[in-house]
Amino acid sequence: MTNVSVDRRTLLRLAGASAGTTVLAGSVLAGQPARAASAAFRHGLASGDPLPDGILLWTRVTPVPEAVPGSGAGPTVQVSWQVAADPDFTAVVAAGAVTTGPDRDHTVKVEVSGLSPATTYWYRFGYGDDWSGTGRTMTSPPLDAAIDRLRMGVVSCANWEAGYFAAYRHLAARGDLNLVVFLGDYIYEYGTGQFDAGGTVVRPVQPTNETLTLADYRIRHGLYKTDPDLQALHASLPWVITWDDHEVANDAWSGGAENHTPGAEGDYATRAAAAHQAYFEWMPVRMGEGGRIYRRVRFGRLAELSMLDLRTYRSKQASGTAVDDPARTITGDDQLSWLKDGLVNSGAQWRLVGNPVMIARVDVGALPAWLLGPLGKLLGIPENGAALNVDQWDGYNADRNELVDHLRAHGTRDVVFLTGDIHTSWANELTTRATGEQNPAAAEFVVPSVTSDNVNDFLHLPAGNPLSVAGASLLRVTNPHVRWTELDGHGYGVFDVTPTRCRMDWYHLVDRTKRDTGTRWVAGWSVGAGSARIRQESAQVS
Repeated sequence: MTNVSVDRRTLLRLAGASAGTTVLAGSVLAGQPARAASAAFRHGLASGDPLPDGILLWTRVTPVPEAVPGSGAGPTVQVSWQVAADPDFTAVVAAGAVTTGPDRDHTVKVEVSGLSPATTYWYRFGYGDDWSGTGRTMTSPPLDAAIDRLRMGVVSCANWEAGYFAAYRHLAARGDLNLVVFLGDYIYEYGTGQFDAGGTVVRPVQPTNETLTLADYRIRHGLYKTDPDLQALHASLPWVITWDDHEVANDAWSGGAENHTPGAEGDYATRAAAAHQAYFEWMPVRMGEGGRIYRRVRFGRLAELSMLDLRTYRSKQASGTAVDDPARTITGDDQLSWLKDGLVNSGAQWRLVGNPVMIARVDVGALPAWLLGPLGKLLGIPENGAALNVDQWDGYNADRNELVDHLRAHGTRDVVFLTGDIHTSWANELTTRATGEQNPAAAEFVVPSVTSDNVNDFLHLPAGNPLSVAGASLLRVTNPHVRWTELDGHGYGVFDVTPTRCRMDWYHLVDRTKRDTGTRWVAGWSVGAGSARIRQESAQVS
């Protein structure tokens, strides 16, 4: 790319954003599709993985009533698509048609190229005389562009039966975001009542059984895509997504999963292949060679985001001294080399990592039994109170040590991990036992679940109860590198990047079981350029 400096005013003009916007390209029509969706496009539409000259578009068509997700029914049809510079489609800049059918569950994915960088576009799909609703997306800036600000919504862990996706509605309504980063557990594989909201099924899943087959996973993805708040956020912004375990089965590793019983539930490799096929059909995500999902997205010279896959290549979870075995891996050798090289050699100032499971150490040996119970369910801690969370990076110390040592050896700074998985909110500094608490290598910000159970739900107590508050305090005392944690809230994060600092703000829902629930700001933490030390911030001013 040529060396181009793009100031904020120019970017706002290119993006068609409102005058008050202070981000790369602020949202317009956020959560408000310009046209109502037709019955043919009942699962909405989405975009993802923005490039300076292109974007990935997604939808699903229902050409006949019987062509429901997972049915294998319905004809092969042609779906048209359009990308325009305005929401009324008076200036169409790209168009085409694609064929889809039951072999891909009537899903549609389009790689659009030849677009302008740092630009807002509107898109839609057509089938016969019907048009879908209108989606809004944006391309990323040129690789060498100087960017003032990047702001993203950060989410993970959305269990359908545990509540409504109000977090998506609140993010769609903000109007100041550039993209959404999703860190895993977009769907859950359990049958109805197997992983609910503190003992209550708020809304039952389909299929009602645990997802095992390709049809099962297609039906479950199709159900999720009917949620109006999920549709609104997909239609408002491009997403950058990775998976964790529940897109296949709980505590998945390369050869199996905790929630998979060989024999009774068939061959695990067959199940994983079915889950992955449905995922790539239904999600606006690019698939690399060999089904690879780890990849990078760049935003000028300001930030580069490396999205990880910490399930496909990992060794089976273990405990005791096995967690230090250098032959065991959470990333796989190729992905770890890719990550190390990318972080050290990135041409962007901020090196962000989309990290499905927590990388910061969590020592829990000194915690009381009442807290180890619910934490054990979230963190994978054995009942004997062992001081390691073996499903996260704590169970793969060699990989974590190798990564931290590599960053320190090359003097690489400005690394921030964005993490999901454990349903709770954390602000951490990344250390190892060798580095000590005084010399962190990176910052880590962990977002809560959209709906999935956390500590107070397991304790059957209200949010903010004395036990949860005491537990959070004990975790911080036991782990000085854990600067803040909150164990009860459900919601989302808003991550703001500027040349001088990265800041995460946490927002929690009032009541996940109510579709119209409100939200409240809970905390803000930031890390300054050139430092891995994090500091607490006051309430965010947009």
